[in-house]
Amino acid sequence: MKRCSSPDHPHCTVWVAPGEPVCAHGHRQAAGSVDLLGSSFDMVKHVRAEGAPAPIRPGPVPNQRPHLHVSGFDPRAAGGRQAIKLELRGMPDDVPAQLTLLLESKLLPGTSGRQQFNRTLRGDWRPVFVEFSSRGHEHGQYRIDLEIHARPSDRPDRARTWVATLVLLVPRPDASLGEIHQTFLATHKNVRISADDAGIARVHGLAGGGAMDIDIQARNASIAQLNLDANAGGKVAVALPTIAWDEDLIEIDMPAERAAHPCPASSACLVYAEPDAGAQRHVRLFALDECALGRHESPGGEADLLLEHYGAHGPEPDGLTRRLSARHAVVRPARGGFEIEDVSRYGLLLDGVWPGKHARVPLRLGMRIELTASIRGVVTFVVTALHAHALTLHRVDAGGGAECFVLCAPGVEPQAHGGGALPRAAGMPVLFHRDGGFWHLDPATRLETALSPATMLERLARFTGRVRFACSARPEDQAERSPAGDRRRAAARLLDA
Repeated sequence: MKRCSSPDHPHCTVWVAPGEPVCAHGHRQAAGSVDLLGSSFDMVKHVRAEGAPAPIRPGPVPNQRPHLHVSGFDPRAAGGRQAIKLELRGMPDDVPAQLTLLLESKLLPGTSGRQQFNRTLRGDWRPVFVEFSSRGHEHGQYRIDLEIHARPSDRPDRARTWVATLVLLVPRPDASLGEIHQTFLATHKNVRISADDAGIARVHGLAGGGAMDIDIQARNASIAQLNLDANAGGKVAVALPTIAWDEDLIEIDMPAERAAHPCPASSACLVYAEPDAGAQRHVRLFALDECALGRHESPGGEADLLLEHYGAHGPEPDGLTRRLSARHAVVRPARGGFEIEDVSRYGLLLDGVWPGKHARVPLRLGMRIELTASIRGVVTFVVTALHAHALTLHRVDAGGGAECFVLCAPGVEPQAHGGGALPRAAGMPVLFHRDGGFWHLDPATRLETALSPATMLERLARFTGRVRFACSARPEDQAERSPAGDRRRAAARLLDA
């Protein structure tokens, strides 16, 4: 016995005897499924004659298109908390075993923006769960733009990308279940509605909306009633509902590969020399998904951005520097900007207030950051530039004349403002990170220049002196070192220079 395999009625669960062309409801069976297994007598005869039968593998589905199955969405979830399930189906067999999923929406927190699809040994894909909350969002429809990237490490020329857009409904607080489902069914034609634990699911009056694929399930003493009579004029009433639908994935052409950066690096240094004053300022550049600020120790250190306390006569490694933790704070890109987290023993102050340990606080322009909370003046920054692609921190303590810092979001380019003007910071060039290296953007001509030791950098300076650029590591050394150890050693070398 097997279940009904009619392609026109995918939700029919009637059992069909082998060899029957139609099920008990009169649904025509799929071509090739009638004699696939044969009768039980033929199977026993084959086992006795040939031994155990070989496993029957399903043949390729003709014209199967990649799509994403979305399930578990509940517009009336308690507290607005959602955990939707994303399942990948119909993907080509030649894609790598791990795919990168990028999500962007006003509903999603920053930690949900990047996920991974992994293929199992059976050939299917493990689902991805995306958690978010609609609490505090105005009612209406919200987009979730997603991209799925296939990047084979051995064949970069076979990189592929699929895109799709999900639409999720955030209802009014006083909206009825009928209004919610009528609004949702107006745009989605493949829907599953479930009733569990003695719930009741009723769907009435949905005819006239075009072709629909509706799956209504009732479990554990629940009741499901379906009436598609256009004249019924009823409403939708669902207990404990979850909604599911299929979203087509559209493959897009990837742009041509750009030339490799001449000096790839995740950290580097611009040195401004003023001959008249006899002083130098180091502008240290970092492009990391997570940049740790901590104490400068010799040799090495646990942080990416290594700091020293400056006194009247320069750095004092044996003084208040010891009041900095080895990993004192972490700065990472967030939605449209950057955020900071205190991970230290001694604490930090944001505009004079301790935010609490492990609390992620969005940075804002002009914010004052003091390390530490127990002793003032060890290291003090001010946020002098804040954009989606980069953050500039100027020291305003005794070390302000020696160094400042630019933290770039890897792979994020400067975006023009509404009037077309490019972001800039007073006294600083526009710097960003792309293709594994640092670039300078001229706001006037919009000309991009790759930063390398061989680049003519005099025109970048706001000072009247010389400019020198130094990468943290040579490209040939990058493959021989671990990324974390390379960042620590490179930062230590730059500070000792």
